[in-house]
Amino acid sequence: MIKTDIIHPPLLSALAKCGHKSQILIADANYGFAGNVYEKAEIIWLNLAPGTIAAPVLLEKILAVINVEKATMMGWPEDVQNTIASEYRALLPAACPMEYLEREAFYARVKSPLTMLVVASGETRRFANVLLTVAPVITAEENPASAI
Repeated sequence: MIKTDIIHPPLLSALAKCGHKSQILIADANYGFAGNVYEKAEIIWLNLAPGTIAAPVLLEKILAVINVEKATMMGWPEDVQNTIASEYRALLPAACPMEYLEREAFYARVKSPLTMLVVASGETRRFANVLLTVAPVITAEENPASAI
């Protein structure tokens, strides 16, 4: 039996295919999938209903399976109170930088061939899209404190 919080077979398979420098987009329910993703990226549809599944839950579970080198969010207008950004920051490792791009630059980054996986969430908060850059696996030799 699999011993991970993620038991969704297509999501596990897609995550396993992502190597160092691959990009994974956790997209909110407002994201325009038709023209704003790399055409060969695998899309996992977890957006059953508004609010289900929330993007922070997906981020938390994905972070338990992969290492993240960098996170990128689409910037938002000053008149929008983006509460999800602080939730993401709290979930990401302290050493993981967060980059903010204007809308078109964010879309261009997501359309890159590095984007291998797009996870569609039911997150209804606006500007909740986060693009993760996969970090390399750290071996026991590189981090002896983690060795069993």
